Amino acid sequence: MYVCLCNAITDRQIKETVAAGASSLTDLQAQLGVATCCGCCADLASSYLSCHHDNLTSCTKADNK
Repeated sequence: MYVCLCNAITDRQIKETVAAGASSLTDLQAQLGVATCCGCCADLASSYLSCHHDNLTSCTKADNK
């Protein structure tokens, strides 16, 4: 699904970039160009960062049990 229509960036591209180490919206902007035009996609792009962080945190907690 396209997340950033202005720059034709998909959710898959964002997820791959986050998985490869992007940890902030600034990282996503620099690497993909997401949220650099109209900014309407900034919240959704940021949510992928939060979701990835939450998944890592829950995995780490599960590993420590």
